[in-house]
Amino acid sequence: MSASVAVYQLFNLIMLLLLLKVFLSWLPNIKWYNEPFASLAKFSELFFGPFRRIIPPMGMIDISPIIVFLVIGIVQRLLVTLLVQMGL
Repeated sequence: MSASVAVYQLFNLIMLLLLLKVFLSWLPNIKWYNEPFASLAKFSELFFGPFRRIIPPMGMIDISPIIVFLVIGIVQRLLVTLLVQMGL
C-alpha cells in the first residue's frame, strides 16, 4: 500500500468516527461517560473543540462539525496530492 493511499484511508477513518459521534449525539440515551462512547467523545473533541471555541453554537445548532469536515477534506486532498506528486 502506498503512503498516499494510507493517508487517504486514515483521513476517511477519522471522518467516519467524527460522523459517528455526530449521529450518536442525536440519541438522548447515550451515556457518554461509558466506553466506547467516552473514547469517541474525547477523540472527537480534539477536532470539534477548537472550532467550537471560535464558532460558538447558534441556538441549538452546532456548525463546528461542518467546518471540521470541510477543513479535514481540504487537508486530505492537499496531503494526498502532495504525496502522489512525490511518488509515494
